[in-house]
Amino acid sequence: MRRILTSVGFILALTLPCQAQGDKAKPNTLTPREIADGWILLFDGETTFGWKVNYCPAGTRLKVTEGALDLTDLNICFIATTMEFAEFELRFEYKKVRGAANVGVQVGERGNTKSSLLLLQKEAEWTSVIVRLVGGQLQLGESEKENWKGATAVRFGQSDAGVNLQLRNIKLRPLNTKALFNGKDLAGWKEFPGKKSKFAVIDGAINVQNGPGDLQTVGKYQDFVLQLEAISNGKHLNSGIFFRCRDNEYQNGYEAQIFNKFSKDATQKYKIEEYDPMSNKLLATKETLFTAFDYGTGAIYRRVPARKEMSKDGEWFSMTIVAHGNHLATWVNGVQVTDWTDNRPTSDNARNGCKLEAGHI
Repeated sequence: MRRILTSVGFILALTLPCQAQGDKAKPNTLTPREIADGWILLFDGETTFGWKVNYCPAGTRLKVTEGALDLTDLNICFIATTMEFAEFELRFEYKKVRGAANVGVQVGERGNTKSSLLLLQKEAEWTSVIVRLVGGQLQLGESEKENWKGATAVRFGQSDAGVNLQLRNIKLRPLNTKALFNGKDLAGWKEFPGKKSKFAVIDGAINVQNGPGDLQTVGKYQDFVLQLEAISNGKHLNSGIFFRCRDNEYQNGYEAQIFNKFSKDATQKYKIEEYDPMSNKLLATKETLFTAFDYGTGAIYRRVPARKEMSKDGEWFSMTIVAHGNHLATWVNGVQVTDWTDNRPTSDNARNGCKLEAGHI
């Protein structure tokens, strides 16, 4: 049965579990089994995409060294995931290259009484750590537990100068999801009338053919993590996953694009709008080159292209969509390809502005 899972009310992130026996993967990659089980990477091993620096002096920058997030230049400050998550399992590896001062992983804002810090004590070798947040219980390490409610970013930091913390294999998996598709029929879904498409359940998967169409959930969803598997059985077919859609309207919402065509070099021009987060006024429109054609699989269509190719026609791939307020992000085959904050003026129509209300998928 092909998976369509969602977590409603909280934002979830995916983490990869430790490698199963006989199942090997390079650092900062996922095995096919991990992808199928719904894990996603929070660090791609090459870039700082999906991370930001917090409480650091102006001009402080995070860097990548030999496949690891390197906090060498980030003394007495934090890095954090740009997206927030809840109900998750987080796994990562760390190494302290030098220094005896404490470094740690933090859940919650610094200075917040709900903030929890797990100190990372070992040095000179890669060490694995597990953090879980589930059922209102936060577990840091092997024993510490406390009550917790709400979504949170994941933060790593150094408390003193002279410490060099490196991180890799940072993976997160959403917990307590529920199925939106039962693998047998279209219960819980409705087909938009008057279109060419024909929807059916074939071999445990939702199949669509014959032309354009729209299959919508009966329920509405606002903040969520949506996970699914998809296959495009044709050359460069155009499809997508719409969300926060308006009632009784055709494909009218945000769209996570499915279009498996990318060039080797960045040759495709896109105009990216930038809005002021406070006034919601348009500041600039910048022309940028990407490898994706028609925004590419994983893009937030007409808003921001996918940054890299992670799927191909004729092959099953996974997609994770996270919506948290005006912040949207997507992962394809476990790798994050978009991270976008909708700073446009609010609207009840995502085509015209920032829609925060619940809508159909």
